[in-house]
Amino acid sequence: MNGSTRPLHIGIDAHAVGTKLAGNETYIANLIEALAALDTPHRYTLYVTKQEAVERFRNRWPRFSVRRTLPHSPLVRIPVTLAAELRRRPVDLLHVQFTAPPLAPCPVVTTIHDLAFEHIPETFKRRSFTQLRLTVRRTARHAAHIITPSEFSRQDVIKTYDIKPERISVTPEAAAPHFAPVTDQELIEAIKRRYGIAGDYILAVGSIQPRKNLPRLIRAYANLRRKRPAGNLPQLVFVGKQAWLYAETLRALEESGVKAQTVLTGYVPEADLPALYSGALCFVYPSYFEGFGLPPLEAMQCGTPVITGNLTSLPEVVGSAGLTVNPFDEEQLTAALGKLIDDENLRAHLHRIGIERAAQFSWQKTAQLTLAVYEQVAEAK
Repeated sequence: MNGSTRPLHIGIDAHAVGTKLAGNETYIANLIEALAALDTPHRYTLYVTKQEAVERFRNRWPRFSVRRTLPHSPLVRIPVTLAAELRRRPVDLLHVQFTAPPLAPCPVVTTIHDLAFEHIPETFKRRSFTQLRLTVRRTARHAAHIITPSEFSRQDVIKTYDIKPERISVTPEAAAPHFAPVTDQELIEAIKRRYGIAGDYILAVGSIQPRKNLPRLIRAYANLRRKRPAGNLPQLVFVGKQAWLYAETLRALEESGVKAQTVLTGYVPEADLPALYSGALCFVYPSYFEGFGLPPLEAMQCGTPVITGNLTSLPEVVGSAGLTVNPFDEEQLTAALGKLIDDENLRAHLHRIGIERAAQFSWQKTAQLTLAVYEQVAEAK
């Protein structure tokens, strides 16, 4: 901490914790845990909506308090109940994801993971797209500072919202420490049985929604099966809840003829993910728009060979430690899958360099960079 900075009272909107909505929940939960581990005099108030979040955070750290702001619906909670809570119990600054109360009575730091809703609105439900477009632009323009998880997102926010570059900082995310290679084969087999997986498998992790690009992965996998009719190919396993606009993915499964070789686990508790990553022959993440993309990093930290898209932030995350393909090119996806299935030496190489790459990211670094933003905003005020 900068010696001239007084102890701060920092509010964090943690309503995503307990929603089982992947990225936003993972980000804020891991950031809170890492901030709590830093030795600073600052106090924090966490604003939550889910009972699960209350139970996770209450009475764990002496400098953290938990306030429940209801209802969960952002249309009421953000402009009404959260704003009222901030006026009733003032804080020095508020950290939100994407959207802040319109009349926040303190400086705001906002994390904007990506602007997918601005560029590919067809991949969102109309209400979500409309709400994000109305609120995020306004939040970005009025925030004291903006955080993005990648340089790609930083440049996108600068260009799309005409924001001065000095108002935006990059704080890369990380895989949580419990993502590590699982070597206990009995545990891996037990987890596989729990989710109906038999033998070798190709793994995809993420909520089932349009920009995850799963229909193309399904068709690429079906192409591979057609090219190898006698081959005993691995199963295709999708881990993640059906989020929104998922009908195209389910239709692709029906039409491709590989439904019998595919497993949809639905939502999986985070505790089971390291074993699922570690047991997979390879991990595929063909998303075509990401502000960061945590699952490839989690897979690499578990030593699982990765195939991912070569667009937006994903090359920043994976570097040269995975195979990157054009996510719109099904032939490239098919070829990459075949390459990893056939080449044991390549899988061993990616196992090693993936672990090395993932080690360059940590939530401790993320927390330190975020704290530096808080203190910079407080000093400017």
